Amino acid sequence: MNLRVEYRASLSLVGTVVRYLSVPLLAPLVVSLYYGESVAPFVVTILVALVAGTALNRLDPDPDMGAREGFLMVAVTWLAVGLVGAIPYLVEAHGVPGIVAAPHPQSTLANPVNALFEAMSGFTTTGATVLGDISFQTHSRGIMLWRQLSQWLGGMGIVVLAVAILPELSVGGAQLMDAEAPGPGIEKLTPRIAETARVLWGVYAGLTALEIVLLYGLHVAGPLLGMPELAPNMTLYNAVAHGLTTMPTGGFSPEARSIEAFSAAVQWVIVPFMVAAGVNFALFWGVITGQPGKMLRDVEFRAYFGVLGVLTAILTALLFGGTFVSAVPEGQSTFDAAYLAMVSGELTGSLEPSLRHAVFQTVALVTTTGYASIDFNTWAPAAQFVLLFAMFIGGSAGSTGGGIKVIRWVVIIKSLRRELFTTAHPDAVRPVRLNGRALDERGVRGIFAFTLLYIVLVFVSAVLLFLDSLRVETTFTVLEVFSAAATTLGNVGPGFGIIGPMGGYLAFSDVSTLFMVFLMWIGRLEIIPVLVCLTPEYWRR
Repeated sequence: MNLRVEYRASLSLVGTVVRYLSVPLLAPLVVSLYYGESVAPFVVTILVALVAGTALNRLDPDPDMGAREGFLMVAVTWLAVGLVGAIPYLVEAHGVPGIVAAPHPQSTLANPVNALFEAMSGFTTTGATVLGDISFQTHSRGIMLWRQLSQWLGGMGIVVLAVAILPELSVGGAQLMDAEAPGPGIEKLTPRIAETARVLWGVYAGLTALEIVLLYGLHVAGPLLGMPELAPNMTLYNAVAHGLTTMPTGGFSPEARSIEAFSAAVQWVIVPFMVAAGVNFALFWGVITGQPGKMLRDVEFRAYFGVLGVLTAILTALLFGGTFVSAVPEGQSTFDAAYLAMVSGELTGSLEPSLRHAVFQTVALVTTTGYASIDFNTWAPAAQFVLLFAMFIGGSAGSTGGGIKVIRWVVIIKSLRRELFTTAHPDAVRPVRLNGRALDERGVRGIFAFTLLYIVLVFVSAVLLFLDSLRVETTFTVLEVFSAAATTLGNVGPGFGIIGPMGGYLAFSDVSTLFMVFLMWIGRLEIIPVLVCLTPEYWRR
């Protein structure tokens, strides 16, 4: 059959990205050397990345990039980095037969399906995990750092990073960046698209470094000033780990109880960085270049903060009033009666902790970061419903947040208001405007189509997950499978019940786990680029 897509060109550029993936693998390798741990997981992965990347790169030494090739390259790149990213987990669990013994054979990532899930969850910044035991007794510090680093690499976009640093991708960079963020997406900030990619990554890296400094500064400030420690367990390793997973809105933490394991001061410091991660990064460039008013005038920016404020106020009132479950859910709880009594006593009638946890969880779920300052499984259905609603909002376009995105909801609301107006005034012509500019009607229809497709996919996926649970005779509630579908497609991370903030996805069958890998993959690319590549019309001349 005559193919319309130059797939060799796409795979050649995939090979370029895979080959250069060996560079960031050096960081966890150095950490493993420092702590005297096995470096085999990273040495093996570096060799695989170099060999596989070089082989793919030779398919087309001088690739010609068109729009179709861009879609294929981006879709395959994200799948390829997930596959390569799983190798360190498998080597840690199995070793290299006949050469290196397994450093941590008890790891739940010995199952290749689980390893792929963890890797895809990292690169897509979902933050869902199948680690049965999050500790340095079961996993090395190098492996745990690789989890955090994979999220940081995926946050601003693997392809955006490649466009920024690899000359061979700069020619078709605009098409690649559009394919990686196909919605109302990345604004061209400079005359050359490669410079725009470098600006975005520069802002991203700068905010990451600032957070690391502040978090570790909390740890050392108390003793230096002769005061009680503000963050006793926020070591340099933990500061780096959480800096690498906040700005990409990832949520992987080396602590089993996420941010609950740290002091209130740490939680307050992390909040503004989660908020920043959900803002369109192009607006930060406006601030840097002396145009701060552009950020304040932006419709999406104002809507984003409005949503955060309203949801925070509702949750604060609910927590302050003592909105908690009355009993421990039997058989599927991640907390016990003592914990329930503790959080209820801490929050009920206390403004600061109620406000802090309301702010933290609202921001964490709206931006799809997925951190947890508390086990919100302890909250009553009214408060959990607010969090479920937050999962469907998402961050801003051009941010590292997942979900539907605030800008799409703004356009939908404006379109509905226009429909009501034109129904009352049939002769009126009233375009949908954003920041003073009229939107193309095709773009408006595309936003409605994407949002409908997203919601339908969540419901269909929840049904499929529930049916598979019946097949393997595993008991999941409707809320658990629905939140699993919503959090993997939206790259959120924690759900409710057994997959709550202190739980994990280990109970799902291999079939369901692979299906959720697919959801994370298409969700990170906003569905369309992957589904387009799966249609016959895309391939036919």
